[in-house]
Amino acid sequence: MRRLALASLTLLAALGGCHKQAAPAPQAQPVQPPVPVEPPAGPDLSDKGKAIPTVEIRNADGQPAKLSDLKGTPLLVNLWATWCVPCIKELPTLDALAAREAGKLQVVVVNEDLEGARVVTPFLQKRPLKTLKPWMDTNSALMIPLKASSLPTTVLYSADGKQVWRIARDMDWSGPEAAALIAQAGG
Repeated sequence: MRRLALASLTLLAALGGCHKQAAPAPQAQPVQPPVPVEPPAGPDLSDKGKAIPTVEIRNADGQPAKLSDLKGTPLLVNLWATWCVPCIKELPTLDALAAREAGKLQVVVVNEDLEGARVVTPFLQKRPLKTLKPWMDTNSALMIPLKASSLPTTVLYSADGKQVWRIARDMDWSGPEAAALIAQAGG
């Protein structure tokens, strides 16, 4: 009897310590990197014919001004910021375009930094522009009427102040693609 009790206790101890193994945790599925969304290759024509916004910003002299007052010559408006790498990349080609097309095309670069001249002036002292003088839009007043959700955004207007196209990406403004696009302003 003693043996049976001992055997029973041993069996119970063995069974008590035994438990069902938990189901293995499901393995994590590999995370797929997001597919980069490329901006459209061509210009956005959805607001073609829309007038230049009449919002007030600061011109290159720091005075209140409106881009809508610049009618008479085709106008290329580029929104940029000092923290925007693609913006910085294209600034020299915009400067060269402004010099090359002087009298035929106005090129205005509008800085969207909230701190305005405080950050833009030292930034440009390190990267001087020969032709362009930046305008300031510290309140992002142009972003909404231009439907600019990213920087850089560039908009071309005809001489009568009507939008021709908008591009929301950087470009080489000295290349053949830019020349073909700018020719659409009609001079």
